[in-house]
Amino acid sequence: MTNNTLESQRFTVLVVDDTAPNLVLMNDLLKPHYTVKSAANGARALKIANSGSPPDLVLLDIMMPEMDGYEVCRQLKANTATRDIPVIFLTAKTETSDEQMGFELGAVDYITKPISPPIVLARVKTNLQNKAAADFLRDKNAYLEQEVARRTEEVRDIQDVTILTMASLAETRDNETGNHIIRTQHYVKLLAVQLQQHPRFAHYLDDATIDLLFKSAPLHDIGKVGIPDSILLKPGKLTPEEFEVMKTHTTLGKTAIESAESRLGKNVPFLLCAKEIAYSHQEKWDGSGYPQGLAGDAIPVSARLMAIADVYDALISRRVYKAPFTHEAAMAIIEEGRGRHFDPDVVDAFVTIQMHCKAIAERHANTDEELMSATKS
Repeated sequence: MTNNTLESQRFTVLVVDDTAPNLVLMNDLLKPHYTVKSAANGARALKIANSGSPPDLVLLDIMMPEMDGYEVCRQLKANTATRDIPVIFLTAKTETSDEQMGFELGAVDYITKPISPPIVLARVKTNLQNKAAADFLRDKNAYLEQEVARRTEEVRDIQDVTILTMASLAETRDNETGNHIIRTQHYVKLLAVQLQQHPRFAHYLDDATIDLLFKSAPLHDIGKVGIPDSILLKPGKLTPEEFEVMKTHTTLGKTAIESAESRLGKNVPFLLCAKEIAYSHQEKWDGSGYPQGLAGDAIPVSARLMAIADVYDALISRRVYKAPFTHEAAMAIIEEGRGRHFDPDVVDAFVTIQMHCKAIAERHANTDEELMSATKS
């Protein structure tokens, strides 16, 4: 803020003194330069300071009945609404200890009586300029914080739109799985939260990663855009050759995401999770999955969570080749796969949250048949 701006601003000074002649004297001195308010006691001063039009500076006497200036200053500085108003003590108390007390309470200056009018005006002006500069910087910082928050939210929105747009490509290829990506997204988040304090997963599953998992989960089947309709939508069992083609959707998904990154010319951190999930969610704990045949902890945590979410939802959903399983039947298959298909600890966590997952399945069922299957006991 420039000096010209500071000088053009009309500041308000509150003078607090229990002696009428002193109030008149200070009013006559300050009025040509500032808007002046007066208070004959501490209670009145605090009321003015907490009003809708607080002063820009307080000139405060110390020796007043009922509430002295020290107490007024103490209350001003204790209140977030008034703590930034500069206080100058204007007093007949000349002891060093009195001045020290004033500064310890938060005063910006200490002037003893009898006053020198030019000195009072100079000190008032200096401290008002300091306050105006501090207010400007505080407002600027607040604006910058708001702008950073807005830009950060904008980036998050772009991430969400990017992921959901890519996920919708896979959904359009297989309309029977319409709400599959929504359901699995919520299963994965619930599972991650359940495992957040588990000693095997706590190092990985912080809040930011869980948020990323939730956003990335819809991309687990993005690679299916590259699978021919004759295989993807086949109503019967796939031949061994057809199944080999179907298995390539994991590699196709990872490649699609990497291709998007290459167009930007750099790796995108928020897509790392998406690549892991797309590429490895068909891996099995015992190493019998695909595409790499990874086993145990070599499988990314994100993919292990997605594996259970994907299988559970596939079981309870209608497909062109099968009717939906009941929740209980699906859970029996999940538990049977503990230690073979799935990470044992992840299965245990899924068993714990299974009723929440069932509720998600009911809320986002594709068909009445799926809803009846999900609610059937």
